[in-house]
Amino acid sequence: MKTKLNLTIEESLLADAKMYAQKQHRSVSQLVEDYFKSITKAPRRKNIIELVERLDPPAFDAQTDLKELYYQEHAKKYDI
Repeated sequence: MKTKLNLTIEESLLADAKMYAQKQHRSVSQLVEDYFKSITKAPRRKNIIELVERLDPPAFDAQTDLKELYYQEHAKKYDI
């Protein structure tokens, strides 16, 4: 169901909005309605599990000692 809405804006802004709407082959009402829809839609939150499942598998052997690898990389990074 559609309803009316009164807005108070500068005349020059309304003139610019009407020209823009005409160029887009739309009405000012449609522009305002679309804008309100865009700002009131809640963004879809991504599920962390979906994000993790899309990650590439790690590029090391399953037999690798991760603790030792960490210390080696740490030593390289800080010249220890």
